Formats: sequence, structure tokens, C-alpha cells
Amino acid sequence: MSGQPGESSAAGQARAVERYYQFHSRIYDLTRWTFLFGRGTILRQLAGLAAPQRILEVGCGTGRNFPDLKKWFPRAHLTGVDLSEQMLAIAAQKVQGGNITLLRQAYAEPVHGRGEAFDLVLFSYALSMFNPGWEQAVEAAWEDLAEGGLIAIVDFSHTPFQWFRRWMGANHVRMEGHLWPRARQKFVPVIDERVRAYGGVWSYGIFIGRKHS
Repeated sequence: MSGQPGESSAAGQARAVERYYQFHSRIYDLTRWTFLFGRGTILRQLAGLAAPQRILEVGCGTGRNFPDLKKWFPRAHLTGVDLSEQMLAIAAQKVQGGNITLLRQAYAEPVHGRGEAFDLVLFSYALSMFNPGWEQAVEAAWEDLAEGGLIAIVDFSHTPFQWFRRWMGANHVRMEGHLWPRARQKFVPVIDERVRAYGGVWSYGIFIGRKHS
């Protein structure tokens, strides 16, 4: 990705993604339901496993998950992190008066220095867009989680079709199945599954893991 002279590849990628969402923030909620599968499923699964009191959603975007998170975990304090000013502006409209904190920043280091560690860190179709940076985000999540806390990832996984992989790459999404081995290595798996979408054109993954030292 091109960027300012001398900037790192991660900074250049972040600038490119931010520009991408300057437009897509306007249509995100209207269009993404057609292919961002599993978001409701992973929240229902989490509700059957734990009752987190402090939740961090990384790449929270327009706050699409906030109403469901509040439904399943009504006593929890939510923190949303996103790089896009436009996406966070939409999210803020959904959570007025709620027990929610919004932070505009990249997720390259822990944020719980602002308060206590989190019981749950959620990545909902975010990690596959952190290229580079997804490994640092997983490490930051480890640091942000309290002992015994849960990481939850729902995201694109892989595709057998090169043309689809290239098309998704043009939209800043990496589809190489690279997220899951690292998640299994870092966290104790509780749920770890891949699901085919659109007849196998691609697959998405759901991973819930627990932090143990």
C-alpha cells in the first residue's frame, strides 16, 4: 500500500483502510448482512459460556454488534475501538446514553491501561483486514484479557478460488486461513469451527478461546 514517504507498511495500510471506510461507512449496515455471516451465532455461543462484565470489541465499526451485546450482557461495560472516524460517528448514534466507551485508534497495543482488564475481547470481521498488524492485535488481546477471559473471533477464513481471493484482497481482506492456527496456539480453544458459505465459494470461521497462563 502506498502512503506518506517513510511511513511503515502498517501505517500505510491503516491509512488505506481508513480511506476505504470514508465511503463504505455510509452503506456498511445496508450491505454487509449479505456476507458477514456468523455474527449473531458467536454472540449466542458466548452467552452460553460466560457473563462478561467488561467487553472490548476491536474494529467495532458502526456498532452493529452493540445492541446484541447489550441484549446478551446487559450489565457489561462495552469498549469499542476503531480507526475510522466515520464508522465511529455512526456507532455513537446507536449508543447514546449507554454504558459504552468509544476509542478512535489502531489496535496495536493493549488499551486496558485506561481501566481494568477485559473479560471478553471480540473481533468481528476485523482481523482479516489487519494486514500487516493482525498478529500484534492478537498479542494485544492477550494482554488486554484478564486471566480466564475469552477471545472471540468471527471472520473470513479461506477460499479455493484464486479470483475470489484476489477480489477480497482488493477490498483489504486476506483470505488464507491464517488466523486460526495462531488463535489455537495462543488461547485454549473452546469453539473452533469453519463454515462454508455460498456453496463453498468461501468459508468463514468462529473461534472462542480462553486465556490461561
